[in-house]
Amino acid sequence: MEIPILSIVTFLPLAGALLFIFVNRDKENLLRYLALIISIATFIVSLYLYFNFNAQTPDPQFVEKGPWIGYGINYHIGIDGISLYLILLTTFLMPIVILSSWTYIQKRVKEYLIFMFLLQTGIVGVFVSLNLFLFYVFWEAMLIPMYFLIGIWGGKRKIYATVKFVLFTMLGSLLMLVAIFYLYNLFYKATGTYSLNIFDYYRMILNPSVQVWLFLAFGLAFAIKIPMFPFHTWLPDAHVEAPTGGSVVLAAVLLKLGAYGFLRFAFPMFPDALQKFLPILGVLCVIGIIYGGLMALIQKDVKSLVAYSSVSHMGLIMLAIFALNMEGIVGGIYQMLNHGLSTGALFLCVGILYERSHTRMIKDFGGVSKQMPIFSAFFMVCILSSVGLPGLNGFVGEILCLFGVFKANKILAILAVTTIILAAAYLLWMFQRVMQGPITNDRVRSFKDLNLREIIFLTPIVILMFWMGIYPQTFLRKMDVSVANLLNQVNRKEVIFTKVKKENNPPSYILMEKEIKKDSTAKEDKESQ
Repeated sequence: MEIPILSIVTFLPLAGALLFIFVNRDKENLLRYLALIISIATFIVSLYLYFNFNAQTPDPQFVEKGPWIGYGINYHIGIDGISLYLILLTTFLMPIVILSSWTYIQKRVKEYLIFMFLLQTGIVGVFVSLNLFLFYVFWEAMLIPMYFLIGIWGGKRKIYATVKFVLFTMLGSLLMLVAIFYLYNLFYKATGTYSLNIFDYYRMILNPSVQVWLFLAFGLAFAIKIPMFPFHTWLPDAHVEAPTGGSVVLAAVLLKLGAYGFLRFAFPMFPDALQKFLPILGVLCVIGIIYGGLMALIQKDVKSLVAYSSVSHMGLIMLAIFALNMEGIVGGIYQMLNHGLSTGALFLCVGILYERSHTRMIKDFGGVSKQMPIFSAFFMVCILSSVGLPGLNGFVGEILCLFGVFKANKILAILAVTTIILAAAYLLWMFQRVMQGPITNDRVRSFKDLNLREIIFLTPIVILMFWMGIYPQTFLRKMDVSVANLLNQVNRKEVIFTKVKKENNPPSYILMEKEIKKDSTAKEDKESQ
């Protein structure tokens, strides 16, 4: 019997959250140590996925399938080269988040850790789901813990930020649910059977006009989650008001769910609509790159500056993905991992400064490096990673992204280069004002350098930054086949759409029934033998 490794990685944090219910809330240190042990155990188990992943096949691996509700709603999970590293990024960061919250979170520690583990289960569940309804359940489940993490442990404007976050994401999610029901009904009409298997939907050839509406419904949910311009306005508020751990998870992983949704669903299911919207999407990405960079330049709050940098960097990632070529998509996925590390690390550094000063305003600092030389070194590496210095992870990702965009559209590529220039401007200028120069605030003189706990949770991130920058093939080689398969699916459907468009009255959908009959016949023959 095979070990249900994906279910273990997905639900081990949930089991930890249930365990915490029976632990007295007064035993805060016990709760912290238990959370750390469970999160490290989950990461170690998830490494099995990396070491046993077959990079030569595009088929989903570690697949688990079983009955659940019925009527096509089944428990069906698996991963490929696109989802593998996003899961590992999530499990890698959670022990770091637990350690970073050790002294930062002083009230309701038990509830904080429970919501963190519930959030992790929801995130990993999205990445492993191969059933659309299961995907939607996990997608919505993430909202609940993040709502409480910001609403309870957030800053002064936490209620405003929480309500705005929920309203934006719920709007997109409800439209996506309507689109899922529509697809469900179309498939039933075509086959007489119920299915929410995403691979069945990959085989549906939809009328181009129908695709437009479905793409808009799915795309809006994903664009809000990324968030793409002009749906980005909830992000700076959520980041600024969230506790440090919430900001790290939000920036490092939650924003990637929208990009993942485009790759997993919108691209293979609605390729004709995608082609129609590509010019608009490309322009919106470039606007996001420039707008996010310019907004970061004028921020007075360090955390707000890093938040707007996410808008700019995610714009480049999505522009590369929309290039629809190997370099762009592989670079976009790789840059998602890089952004998760670099921006997550920047939020951790901001959290360290806030714990010592209880302020995030740039004007309240100056000369911090004199008091905290070890912290200054870590902070500089994280900033250079985000800027894209050669030898660090950000450089490889940005180069691949720009190669892909240049191959697709030279003008957009030239405009996209501004992300590197702007990132260097706002990040290095911020570092100079906060860390360099004379000490202008007496409070800075009381700052203590990094303690052992802080060095421990920053060190693995910095090591990965250098590793991913110096030898990226460790990670890239497991993505290539899955990305090539995705592009083949999109291109294959394009040929069929050309024929569909020539019909005077094209149907709402065409199902590749011959393939389904062929598969079912082969299955029957195998069973009879």
